[in-house]
Amino acid sequence: MKGVLLVVVALVLAGCSSAGGTAKHKGLDGSISVDAAASLTGAFDTLKAQFEKAHPSTTVKITYGASSDLATQIGQGAPVDVFASASEKNMTQIGSAALDPKDFVSNTAEIAVPPNNPAHIMSVADLARPGVKVALCAPAVPCGVVASEVFKNAKITVHPAASLSDVKTTLAAVESGEVDAGVVYVTDVRSAGSKVKAVPIPASLNAKTTYPIAVLEASKNRALAAAFVAYVRSAAGLKVLTADGFSSP
Repeated sequence: MKGVLLVVVALVLAGCSSAGGTAKHKGLDGSISVDAAASLTGAFDTLKAQFEKAHPSTTVKITYGASSDLATQIGQGAPVDVFASASEKNMTQIGSAALDPKDFVSNTAEIAVPPNNPAHIMSVADLARPGVKVALCAPAVPCGVVASEVFKNAKITVHPAASLSDVKTTLAAVESGEVDAGVVYVTDVRSAGSKVKAVPIPASLNAKTTYPIAVLEASKNRALAAAFVAYVRSAAGLKVLTADGFSSP
């Protein structure tokens, strides 16, 4: 009987050892590549740092750009694990490559002008005045789509002096003084601080875009990709995003 008990104890201990090894093996490690809308730059840089600190064996590599361009690259086979788009349309564009996309935040438009506001822009209507130089995102880019909706709501036609690749490039044109105004997101004006001045757009004229995020079917590290997406959508993630000016979807 004593011998049988010894065998049972030995088997239990062996099982514990095996379980411990399995748990360690299932821990988050490795790296993932994330494609994210340019407007998410500040918030996602913070989320990346927090996530990597919580999981020291992981690396999150983020590429920022226009959601339309990123979606095209993913469709062409770019090795990406997670896609965070500034538009549901661009997430839909990649079809079944996105696994169960979920909306996580939204954003609204705002006019950015240089701090001294040389063209005296006070409203959306002022963007249509002759001689006013306006920078917009390209029409296919989510921030360009949002600007177009604002102009439609305001019943004005704006002829941009510059049609740029993404929202950060559009904001940079305002910061440098190359243009009199740019239509970007509330979050971008906030992140620019004293480099620009905000001209709010009334809610009756404004437009918003909703941001979905998804693990991609081609991901080679789905566990890590799913964990990052979960963190972005968590209460801690939302706290970072709302601090940057994003709203609930």
